[in-house]
Amino acid sequence: MDISKAVFITSSSKTEECPADGLMELAFIGRSNVGKSSLINMLTNTKGLAKTSSTPGKTQLINHFLINDTFYIVDLPGYGYAKVPRGMRNSFKSMIYGYILSREQLVNLFVLVDIRHDPMKIDIDFINEMGEAGVPFSIVFTKADKLSKSALKYHVETYQKTLLESWDELPPIFITSSEKGTGRDELLQYIDQILK
Repeated sequence: MDISKAVFITSSSKTEECPADGLMELAFIGRSNVGKSSLINMLTNTKGLAKTSSTPGKTQLINHFLINDTFYIVDLPGYGYAKVPRGMRNSFKSMIYGYILSREQLVNLFVLVDIRHDPMKIDIDFINEMGEAGVPFSIVFTKADKLSKSALKYHVETYQKTLLESWDELPPIFITSSEKGTGRDELLQYIDQILK
């Protein structure tokens, strides 16, 4: 797949406000500061399409980007919600889950995980919840350029081992670096398959 056009369309605070044109959607989610916006910009080859920030929790709405006039990439607020008041956390949570569990156009959820850390309860819990809810999803490890090859291998295997404690079969896994463009071709190829 070649992405030749990527345009920001709209930000929504609830699923009912999302585009009603019926195009397929691929959503991206992860903990705050996992590198979600950078990954979307790297995939679409469009600098500044998704707003990046050193402050976690920058994305606070459901953001739709129209790709090649044929499908949407959707940037969801992070879970984990950094430093936001509890009331705000709850409204983020109901917005995110409302979208993921009820959006018929959603064909795949990419769950982003920072490869530099050992498996974190918040990520594992979220992944398990998605599995139990029957949401089609894949795991995307980010920031691979920050580790050596052996550390990378160790972290991926540790993650797989942890997940296999509750999973019979693991979802597709991708290793990426927005900095180096690692994993871009594999992800685009996978997206191509999904959309067909």
